[in-house]
Amino acid sequence: MKHGGDLGAAMARHGGILTDWLDLSTGINPHAYPVPDDLGAHVWTALPSASALERLLSAARSAYQVPAELDLVAAPGTQSLISLLPRFLPDGEVAIIGPTYGSHADVWRRAGRVLREVTSPNIDIDPTIRVAVLVNPNNPDGRLADPKTVRHLASTLAARGGLLIVDEAFADCIPGASVLPHLQGTPALVLRSFGKFYGLAGLRLGFAAAPPRLANTLTLALESWAVSGPALAIGARALEDTEWQRAMQARLADEAAEMTVSLQMRGLGIFGGTPLFLLAGTRDAARVQEALARQRIWTRIFDYAPSWIRLGLPGGADGLARLEHALDHAMTET
Repeated sequence: MKHGGDLGAAMARHGGILTDWLDLSTGINPHAYPVPDDLGAHVWTALPSASALERLLSAARSAYQVPAELDLVAAPGTQSLISLLPRFLPDGEVAIIGPTYGSHADVWRRAGRVLREVTSPNIDIDPTIRVAVLVNPNNPDGRLADPKTVRHLASTLAARGGLLIVDEAFADCIPGASVLPHLQGTPALVLRSFGKFYGLAGLRLGFAAAPPRLANTLTLALESWAVSGPALAIGARALEDTEWQRAMQARLADEAAEMTVSLQMRGLGIFGGTPLFLLAGTRDAARVQEALARQRIWTRIFDYAPSWIRLGLPGGADGLARLEHALDHAMTET
């Protein structure tokens, strides 16, 4: 599973320009938060201000219900934070609760760490391991961890001088999914992505809620002006806009439910996902992906699970109709 779905590779193979393609590979909300038209020229021309950063962090702390004992760090996307973590967390093997988003394993492996994949946060992790990674909801199957389990795992690792990393990139679209409100008194690091739920991935904005010492270390590593002026301003507006958030959660849930029925009617078994993407099963996912790509619809498949195919939301009735038509042909071909 390549990060971002690698639409460029699909275009190189099958032709067309960006606007020809329906990109369902990323799981990014197709209904982006409307960029305010009253931001002011200073947002683009001046260096990002400390007051703008403070407003963003305040909005994020409220939106994500961050416990008082965890500090909040803003960064140009959670990927930049993921890449920093091996530098600052304890040595030794790292447990990855998977299968899951592959970039976590990649960054630890590049740092020379030995990885152990475990299948559930409920499993007793080897007592020599001090760092573990949990994606919640999990990508690609949407599995949710219950807060009690997460607290237990975080406390176990903390007692060893280690830390639990929880990646909640897709938590915004599921009310009550986040473990952050339940971590009072429990040290852990929780990553939150802005771009997926708000549909503004190009803005590059993400957050880490972490124990104060680690949060300060990450802030220093990112250095000054890590987050752009437009990201500070737009991020704060969006995170404060609770009415938009509630309406979007309902809209995404409805569209995902409609898409589930449609895919099932066309022979795909839906066995996981979130309101931003569905994980389906079919006999030969690579052939289905290829057949859809010939019709310039791009999806995501997984080398470790040849029957899995992940599809993001097509963005409304027209996109769904296009996907349905393409699937009618693709399933016949395969």
